[in-house]
Order: sequence, then C-alpha cells, then structure tokens
Amino acid sequence: MIEIRFHGRGGQGAVTSAELLALAAIWEGKYAQAFPSFGPERRGAPVVAFCRIDDAPIRIRANIYEPDIVVVLDASLLKIVNVAAGLKPNGIVVTTSKDSPEKVKESLKVKNRVGVVNADKIAMEVLGLPITNTTMLGSVVKASGLVKKESFIPSFKERFGRIADKNISAFERAYQETVII
Repeated sequence: MIEIRFHGRGGQGAVTSAELLALAAIWEGKYAQAFPSFGPERRGAPVVAFCRIDDAPIRIRANIYEPDIVVVLDASLLKIVNVAAGLKPNGIVVTTSKDSPEKVKESLKVKNRVGVVNADKIAMEVLGLPITNTTMLGSVVKASGLVKKESFIPSFKERFGRIADKNISAFERAYQETVII
C-alpha cells in the first residue's frame, strides 16, 4: 500500500488533490481512499489530507503517520510545519518552491528524495489563480509514477467542466518542470 499525505492551506485544494489522485488510481483498477483531516480551520489555515492506494482492498481508516509520499501545496508550510515527520526512509517529498531542490532538501534536513516545481508560478500563468492542487498532481506523478497521467483526465473533466483543459495544462507543465534529486 502506498500512503500519501498532503499539506496545504484551506482553500488551496489539498483535499481535492487527494480525491483526484484516488480517482485516478480507481480509474486504473486499483483500490484507493482519500479523506481530509481538519477541524474548524478557516481559509488559509494549514490543513492535511490523505490518500491510500493499493492493489487490494483497503481496510484501514486512520490518519497517515508514516507516509511514502508527502505533497506540499504551499511553500510557506516548509518553514512552519514538519512536513517530513514520519516519512519512510525510501519516501519522497514533493513540493512547490522557488528554491532549488538542493536548497529545499537542505532546509528539510532529509536524506529522502525531493521533487520540486514552482507550482505557484505555473498556476498563476495557466489558471490565473494561486491554487496549486492540480498543478502539484503533475509533480506527484512525475516523482512517483504512482498512476498514469492519462488517468486524471476523466476526473478533471468531471470536476472542473469547462476549465478542465486549463487544469490538464497546469498538470502537464508541472510534470515537465519537476526536478527530482
């Protein structure tokens, strides 16, 4: 089973990212679940969402404390939240940042692989909004190979309707621009 923990801020789409990743896995015939973990936080407050993917039915329903993959949708969280807490030794952190992957890895103090893309820039240029959820999914796919890129298209079209193509473009661009060390 692969367990993914998403860190974001309220309104950035961390919950939507987890759901879309689960739907892509289901589209491929895998088992998946996605769920948020937040209380009465307001827009902009740190939030966490989770996703599990497996080839067998998933029976566990607890939060993820030892993820295989950590996804960070807001670079400011790297300084205020220990996003790498519990990350498995062979796990990967995938984040948006203007900084180099080397600098991000150094600041996180991890030996794990790190994938970095400037998702904020891509989201603003392609979507016109600083919402990095679909953009970061492209980065996750590049860093992990967890699901195929094409598996996101049906759920993007259903979820985003007339703006699905913009989200697909942001996803694809992040896939291309992600650097992994």
